[in-house]
Parts: sequence; structure tokens; C-alpha cells
Amino acid sequence: MGKHYIIYFLITLMCWSCDSRDNKSEIVCTVSSCDGIYIGPEFQYSSDIAHQFSNKMCDSVGDKLKALYKNGKYSKVDFSKIIMTTEGMGSGKVIYKITIPFTRVKEKCQAYTSFDHVGGWNHEPALSGRKAQLKSALMKSETLDISHLLHTKEGLQEYWIQWKNKDLQSECGKLTTTNSE
Repeated sequence: MGKHYIIYFLITLMCWSCDSRDNKSEIVCTVSSCDGIYIGPEFQYSSDIAHQFSNKMCDSVGDKLKALYKNGKYSKVDFSKIIMTTEGMGSGKVIYKITIPFTRVKEKCQAYTSFDHVGGWNHEPALSGRKAQLKSALMKSETLDISHLLHTKEGLQEYWIQWKNKDLQSECGKLTTTNSE
């Protein structure tokens, strides 16, 4: 089985490197962060493919925060240490890298278990619209914890957003959080 896996991996790698139309993305999450990379076109069929990688990253971060919470490893995203880079904007093949680091908190009601974003290329993200969309996801008296606007040299701009999942953390409903917008 090991030999077949190596052959499959090499064929996949060769096919990926020969065809620039193919996209490659990978996200790896550990107890301390989620790291991701997207390599491919920024836009395809009028769709912002590269930026959609942020959606995939948010799903992975939210899943990891929930898993950590369920295992008693209460955590949240450390906004001050998020790293985003892009290379190749406008070339038809961009490399978009993201590191979303976690920090441990002492109590479960200090943890966050839901994660999202709002952003785009070369325009101010519609933060007020995203806040309105996420309002129904919040427990009564809770607020969203929002990062400062982060951007890459090539113009990708993102606000990252975290909050308590009202199903998983329902016992925390009375604690309010801060909005670091």
C-alpha cells in the first residue's frame, strides 16, 4: 500500500505542476494554529477563487476551536499574531498563505468556538453587513470579537471575527465579550 501511495502522490504532483489551471489548497490545524496555503488563479469564471480560500480557512479554524473546547483545551484566535501573505496578484496565479494562531484561555467561557471573516481584494470589506448577518448567531448579550483590518502588500484585506457558539457554549450566555474593532 505504501508503494501505491507514493506513486499516486507523484502522479498527482506532476499533474498539478503541469497544469496551471488547477488549484491547490491545504490547511493543517494543530493545537496551536491553523496554517493554510492556496496556489492558483485569483479569479475563475468571474468568481474570486483565491479569496474563497478564506472561507475554507474559517471552517477549519471553527472546527478546530470546537474540537479543542470539547477536549477541555479552551482557546481562541490570537488576532495580533495572524499572518496573511499573497504573492502574484494580477499574474493569474496567486500564492495566498494564512496562519491563524490560537491562544489558550483559563476558563471555558473565555473561549471562542465560531470563526468567520469579511474581506476582499483592493476594497474596504463590508464589515457592517457581515455584523448584521452574524447577529442571529450570537447568544443574548454577546458581541462579536473582531480583529483590526489586516491586509497584504498586494491588497487583500480581511477582518477576522470570532464568537461563542450558542449551541456548544450555551452555559456561557450571560458573559459579554469585547469588540476589538
